[in-house]
Amino acid sequence: MPTDIIMPQMGESIVEGTITKWLKKPGDKVQRDEPLFEISTDKVDAEIPAPASGVLQEIKVTEGTTVGINTVVGTIAADGEAAAPAKSAPAAATPEKSGPEKLTPEKKEEKKPAAAPTPAPTASTPPQEPADDEEARSSPLVRKIARERGVSLSQVSGTGLGGRITKQDITAFIDRQGSQPAPVGADASVRPAERSEAAPSSPPATPPTSRPAPATYPGDLVPLTNMRKIIAQRMIESRRTSAHVHCMYEVDFTRIVSLRAKHKNGFEQRHGVRLTFMPFFVRAAIIALQQWPIINASLEGDSIRYHRNINVGIAVALDWGLIVPVLKNAGDLNFLGLQRGITDLGERARTKKLKPEDVEGSTFTVTNPGQFGAVFGLPIINQPNSAIMGVGGITKQPLVVTDKEGNDSIAIRSVVHLTLGYDHRLIDGAVADQFMALVKKTLENWNEEVG
Repeated sequence: MPTDIIMPQMGESIVEGTITKWLKKPGDKVQRDEPLFEISTDKVDAEIPAPASGVLQEIKVTEGTTVGINTVVGTIAADGEAAAPAKSAPAAATPEKSGPEKLTPEKKEEKKPAAAPTPAPTASTPPQEPADDEEARSSPLVRKIARERGVSLSQVSGTGLGGRITKQDITAFIDRQGSQPAPVGADASVRPAERSEAAPSSPPATPPTSRPAPATYPGDLVPLTNMRKIIAQRMIESRRTSAHVHCMYEVDFTRIVSLRAKHKNGFEQRHGVRLTFMPFFVRAAIIALQQWPIINASLEGDSIRYHRNINVGIAVALDWGLIVPVLKNAGDLNFLGLQRGITDLGERARTKKLKPEDVEGSTFTVTNPGQFGAVFGLPIINQPNSAIMGVGGITKQPLVVTDKEGNDSIAIRSVVHLTLGYDHRLIDGAVADQFMALVKKTLENWNEEVG
């Protein structure tokens, strides 16, 4: 009997999901636990693995359709059982009139004959739309590596099932071209700012052509993605809920820049994870939160909830939006634990491996607009938090430096601007300023071991 593919429940509070992309088409062979389709919920975007090995026999729910949990969205048959249906599926999808009926039995999908057949023909139509074909035969991770290294997937031969381009295929191709493969996982996921350091070595004109951008031409009307709708809703709700105020502090970051440069190679060799700047900021915030617990609190009606733990949300920029995974019990972690946790969250966010519980329960948030060159940002509070710290770009600037004897001089120093967005209903300006003054002091006089 064929195995049903069902819409999974990605958390207790989640009752539906939207299929954003099928990674296989009817007739393709699949292996158990191989990524089969991508979904978007009101919590996370995720890749859903195949429940069994065999052949994708039928797609019952097309891309862009939202269905309830436990809905059967397709079927997988054993190789022998799928022989007949696999041959008939492409034939049924060829005529324009029969395509929607075969792929979308629901009546609501039949009302959109122009849009419903689009996903299936795109995946199977050869030369006319090579960009979509590249999307169909590669994973998001492979496309990410290709964009970062300036590689067109049309040049890469796939060794996976159905000609699918695997991670090994893309890294081997990059090796043959004489450049090192893009760092995957911890190196690529957590520090987008570090990726920019290698940007000049990549051909600047290629990445845009390797990322298909359907329906993004001037004059087109493009519907919001599920994630974009949620972001828009929550940002408006936060603005309406909290009395936003911001303060900014300039921090002499020279000591930490030098410390990281000295230890980063040995740190990675010893611990297998790259040393980034983010754990320094998070650790400094934790120290200040422990002294000023009101910053870590939340309003609940006419009461204040002082949270027992410090759960730090780390904003992660994605190609398709923004997500804030949460580093739980961050106050109990040492520096290495912070780095490993931040790296893990960033990697899983970008490879769609987060679970709903990974984005819940934050008590304070850190966001990093400086990774893209911003001097500073004025971030919106991540509800139900009462504060969010924004990290600006690290730049070299002339500063007045005072020595131990009180003599002033001008020196070139590494500087970063930090902002705190806080809810003035709960946090007074004096408290916010004292909190940030302690963050500044901790960073400028860093004395913790990083190894």
